[in-house]
Amino acid sequence: MSKVITISREFGSGGREIGFCVAKKLGIPFYDKELISMAAEDSNISEEVFHANDEVISRKERVNYEYATVDPFSSRYEIPVSDQLFVIQSKIIRQLANNGPCVIIGRCSDVIVDDPFQVFICASLKKRVERLMAIEKEPGIDVKKMEARIRQIDKKRREYYQYYSGNEWGKPKNYDLCLNSGKLGIDACVDIITGIVSGLED
Repeated sequence: MSKVITISREFGSGGREIGFCVAKKLGIPFYDKELISMAAEDSNISEEVFHANDEVISRKERVNYEYATVDPFSSRYEIPVSDQLFVIQSKIIRQLANNGPCVIIGRCSDVIVDDPFQVFICASLKKRVERLMAIEKEPGIDVKKMEARIRQIDKKRREYYQYYSGNEWGKPKNYDLCLNSGKLGIDACVDIITGIVSGLED
C-alpha cells in the first residue's frame, strides 16, 4: 500500500475513529492531534498556540510577538498567526507523507500531500448529535446545544479548508471517496476504504 490516505470529516461523523481503524487495519501510521506536537516541537511555538488555531482562521488576532515578517529587512509585511501555523504544519505533513503510506486527518492534508487518496466522511446532523452525546455524556448539554456546537465547528473547518485550499469543503468532486457514516456505520466505512485502497495496488 503506497498511498497516503487523507480524511476530511464533518464534526461528529466519526472521521477520526474511521481513520484510526483504517490505519490499524492497514498497518500504517495515523496522524491527527499528533501533528500539533510535532509542529510545536519543530517550530518552538507552544502547543497551546497550535491548539487555539487548529483548523481555525484567526485573521483578527494581531499579537506582535506572534508575527513573523516576509522580508527580514522590512516589518511592513506581517503574517498572521494562523498563516504561520499552517505553513509549519504543512511542512510536517509533507515530511510524514514522504516517509511512506499513512493516514492523516484534516488540516487540508488532501491538498498538501502529493496525490493522496482523499476521503470525506459525513453524516446527518441527527446521527452526529446522537453519536457525540453518547460518547461525551457531558452534564447539562442538550440536543440544541450539541447541534449549535456541531454547526460552529463545521463552520470553522469549512472556512479554514476553503481559505487555505481554495476548494469547497465537502463537495464530492474534490474527493476520491465520500461516505455517509451515519447510514453505513463506522466498520463498513473502514472496510470500504481499506478495500478500495488495497485494490489500487493490484
